[in-house]
Amino acid sequence: MAMHSRTLALSGALLLVLTACGKGQEAGPGGPGGGMPPPQVGVVQAKSGSITLQQDLVGRLAAYRSADVRARVPGVLQKRVYEEGSDVREGQELFVIDPSQLRADLGQAQGSLAQAQANYANAKAGAERARRLLPQKYISQSDYDDALAAERTAGAQVQTARAAVDNAQINLGYASVRAPIAGRAGKQQVTEGALVGQGATTLLTTVDQIDPLYVNFSMSVTELSQVRRLQGNTSSGKAEVDVELPDGSLYSHKGTLDFSGDTVDPATGAVALRATLPNPERTLLPGTYVTLKASLGSISSAFLIPQAAVQRDAQSAYVLTVGKDGMVARKDIDADRSQGTNWIVTKGVTDGDQIIVSGLQAVGMAQQMGGGKPVKVNATPWQPEGAAGAQGAPGAKPGAAAPAKNAEAAQQQKTGDAATKKD
Repeated sequence: MAMHSRTLALSGALLLVLTACGKGQEAGPGGPGGGMPPPQVGVVQAKSGSITLQQDLVGRLAAYRSADVRARVPGVLQKRVYEEGSDVREGQELFVIDPSQLRADLGQAQGSLAQAQANYANAKAGAERARRLLPQKYISQSDYDDALAAERTAGAQVQTARAAVDNAQINLGYASVRAPIAGRAGKQQVTEGALVGQGATTLLTTVDQIDPLYVNFSMSVTELSQVRRLQGNTSSGKAEVDVELPDGSLYSHKGTLDFSGDTVDPATGAVALRATLPNPERTLLPGTYVTLKASLGSISSAFLIPQAAVQRDAQSAYVLTVGKDGMVARKDIDADRSQGTNWIVTKGVTDGDQIIVSGLQAVGMAQQMGGGKPVKVNATPWQPEGAAGAQGAPGAKPGAAAPAKNAEAAQQQKTGDAATKKD
């Protein structure tokens, strides 16, 4: 009798378990017999705004102006006046060429000028005498014409001699070689005692203006076309560049784009660009390769969507969104350009859309199991990997179950084991 009562009790308990299992299956999202809870997804809310078009590039610094300092007259280089690698002013003396021969040439030219002036004075006096005597018929017309011609010739000789003096003075001034521009003077190219300027101008040094500096870089035709297309459809701003220093920090001054080439280099398929960069502290030097963060204008009414949320198929790029009823819907988008870890989206998304970033694989499996029918999901705010958040939230490490649920399950298991031992 006791055995029969125990059998009836076990049968009733089994019936209760089966009934509970049946109710649990009916509670699934797929209807009766579904059994799968709604997929957990992480979403971000789409918000439009003005987006600065940025591009990471590598460029090379170049002097704003660079002037060669050359010997313009022949002579022996006597001394260097400036300190190599120092900043010099425009017009500052840099080298001295032996001026002895040049002074002698100037003296000779001045003597020739004095002789020409004396000849002119004599010729002028003769011409004045001829002018007084001609009306009285004391001289012939021929003598009168000769006197005037001598005066004009002597006057021309004075002009020639004066020009020779000016030229000799200029050459003597070239014996003091001066900086053509303000900037940083480079290394001396010719040592003292060398003969310079003999037959050709001799390079002595170079002066570079390094405040501001030029930053020369290039972009591929594809990237430049994308930027110009986005700027053409929307508003564009002033293009700026930030320079990243070797220690990873950003240079304190921003540069501005001031040149864009109109031709493509056939060897590289790139277009040359150039920006002007202030360098008041003169910490940056020409010839240095730098990393640039170029801000190539801006566009309005665009969205930054995480790359993990954007999918592509043969039709177009698209994202999956979650409606107010929790149902998943597809939206085709225009996403032609990436920026950092995001895509710049200009069409297909509206403000307030809840875009799925994590859990896309679970949504795809649910759609396959449901025969392609719309899927209902449980959406929570998406957090990037490694961000602090609640346990079990989208973006947390897989398998991180809630501690409360684990404790509850352990307690239920412990209670069941105690009941079995009692029986």
